[in-house]
Formats: sequence, C-alpha cells, structure tokens
Amino acid sequence: MVIGLPVAIVFLGVNVVGAYLFLGGTNGLGQVVRNGVQSLQNYSLAPIPMFILMGELMLHSGMAGAAIHAVEKLIRRVPGRMPIVSVVAGTLFAALSGSSMANTAMLGSSLLPQMLKSGYAPRLAIGPMVAVGGIAILIPPSALAVLLGSLAKISISALLVAGIIPALIMAVLFITYILIRALAGDDVTETIEDDGSFFQRALPFLRDVLPLFVIFVAVVGSLLAGIATPTESAAIGVAATVIAGLAYGRLSLSVIGKTMMETAKISAMILFIIVGSITYSQILAFSGAASGLLKVITAFELSELQVILLVLVVLLLLGCFIDQVSMMMITLPFFLPLANSVGVDLIWLGLVYLLSLEVALITPPFGLLLFVMKGVAPKDISFGTITLATLPFLGIQMAVLMLIVVWPEIALWLPRLLLAN
Repeated sequence: MVIGLPVAIVFLGVNVVGAYLFLGGTNGLGQVVRNGVQSLQNYSLAPIPMFILMGELMLHSGMAGAAIHAVEKLIRRVPGRMPIVSVVAGTLFAALSGSSMANTAMLGSSLLPQMLKSGYAPRLAIGPMVAVGGIAILIPPSALAVLLGSLAKISISALLVAGIIPALIMAVLFITYILIRALAGDDVTETIEDDGSFFQRALPFLRDVLPLFVIFVAVVGSLLAGIATPTESAAIGVAATVIAGLAYGRLSLSVIGKTMMETAKISAMILFIIVGSITYSQILAFSGAASGLLKVITAFELSELQVILLVLVVLLLLGCFIDQVSMMMITLPFFLPLANSVGVDLIWLGLVYLLSLEVALITPPFGLLLFVMKGVAPKDISFGTITLATLPFLGIQMAVLMLIVVWPEIALWLPRLLLAN
C-alpha cells in the first residue's frame, strides 16, 4: 500500500502467498478459492451494495443537492448559518445514503464556493464539511457497519441502531462549536440577503426534504419494529429511494446507468477484499500468530476497559496510514478473540470500531475525506489549510469517542431496547 498498489490487490496477494506457505502449498491455493466462494455466499453481506446504491441514487439524481439547498433557505439569521447548514445537510444525507466520501464531495462542491464567497474563513467553512462526512459511518444505512457486523458476528441490526445517538451528539457539538466561533465574529463576515417570508423559505424544505424522511423511516423503522432484517430493510430503502426519484422526476437512463456503475465499482472493491478475509483468519490461526499474540496479551490480565483502550489506540494509529476496510480486516482476527476472552460487549466493541473508523477518515496523512475535500475545493485551498480546518472537529470526534468508551450506556440502551423487543 505504501508504494500505491490498490488495497484489494495487496490484501489478496498477501493472502495467496500466506496460503501457499502456511496452508499446504498448492492445496492452500485451492483453499483460497473455496474461501472466496464461501465468503461471498454470506447472505448478511447483501445490504452492502444496496446501501451503496441508495447513496449513489441520491447523489446522481440530484435529490441530495436539492435537499441541501432547501435546508440552506430555511435556516436564516443564525450566526454561522452556512456551516450549520453543512452539518444539518450532511447529517441528513448520511441518514439517506451511508456514503462518507459522497457526503463530503457533495457538500464541498455545492456549498464551499458559496461559503467562501459569502465571507467565511476557510477554517470554518471547510472543517464542518469534512467532519460531518464521517457521520455516514454511524447512521444507518451504513455499509461499513454491515460489513463489521458480518465479519465480527455482531448483530447488524443492533450495530446500525447503536450509532444513531453518538452521531446526533456529534452533530449537536459541531453546531455548538460553529455558533461559538460565529458569535466571536472573527471567521464570519457574511451578509444575509432577504429570501422572502418564512413560508416561501419553508416551501422547498417541505417539498425536497420532508418526503425523503420516509426513506429513513423505511430503513430504520423496519429495523426497530422488528418487521425486517437488515437485508430486507436495505431492499426497502432502495425501493423507497427509487420511488422518490420517480416521484420527483429525477430518474433517467443516464442517471440509472451512472448510479449502477459507481455502485458496482465500490461494491466490487469491498467484496474483493472480503474474498481474502477467511483465508487471512486461517493463516493467522495455522501460523500461530493469532494464538501467540492472544497469549501474550491475556497474560497481562486486562480488564474490559483496558482491552477497549488497546483496540482504540491501535485503530487510531492505523487510521493515520490505511483505509477503513483494511483496518477491519487486519485487526478483527486479533481483537475479536481477545474481546471475547474478557467478556467485552460486542456491540460496544463494534461501536468503538465504527467511531475509530470515522476519526480515521480525517486524520492525516491518509485521511480519505481530506483528499476528497482537496479534490473538490478551489485550487488556492491547500491541503494544509484543509487539515488545520478539521482539527477542532477532530477534537470533538475524539471527545465523543472517549465518552462512549467511558460511558457506553449512552449508545447501548437503544440497541438493547431493540433486542428486548
């Protein structure tokens, strides 16, 4: 990965070599093929391409962009209005798509030029857009949550629901920070134009935003009510998104074609990495690496909290250098047995994983969302400016992460309520 090879090729290549060395030569290579077939036949992975499809439909049909502009018109005469719009719109889009990179790219391309033109300092304009993109990892529909739940044998329904409260806490703290900076006045010189009466400003919101909540209700409501599995709720979400696109008259053959192509690209990359996942676990087991490391760590007789902190430190360090899917594939075979050995709540562990993956999206030098924003920002905005703009929001994300580590009940009560039903 350091020399720029695609993650999927690197991971599969290492597994092929490892299988030959540790699983019996050519027999090990045959096992790689069998494992690949077995891993892709896992029915619990089905929501991944469907959740990705939802986000791509929202993005390419223009429904997401229309919703953002509707939110912008509604929020008036509030200090730091446009950065707050980016947080609200980003959270809304996260609840409709589950795509962090699409979230940041859409906000950056549609709102950033206008915000800079309106007089916002880059540090206040860019930071919220990059940070709120990561919320898509937490709020359902989240393809990464489905992948994590499937790999770690954690209830996918519970994991999807567990991220809602931390995501909302994070969004509220983002808005609070923006208000404080805006009231200080040093980052804002915006002049507010008259956009008409409240009803005139509310009409786009009623037309372009409220109907889209039906999609969120269809996905999350079917999970909470226990009437649909994660796979079924994903299918319901796709159907609701298609119906919304037809109702708005925003679906065309070109939109559908581009949506399907982008969905196939992203899904294939994720599933290609999954192909090697079972082989990777087998190599660690047969070579003795997993059991050896587990013996070393368990000899320290760590508590549940200490194990969670160990997981957290390793993930945050890895997040500076590799992508989210690779982080899961590399660490789960080590940390999952360790967590089970000391009785760590797996939903708690999964939520710490998701929050750490979110933080990793904006930690330099490999923060994916930093590169996404650089790609859509004006050319005079440097990568250093983007990185500095995200630091206060990175601090907020870390604070929420530590809150969940120290007080997991904040996030666990909702999935437990779901499981109780």
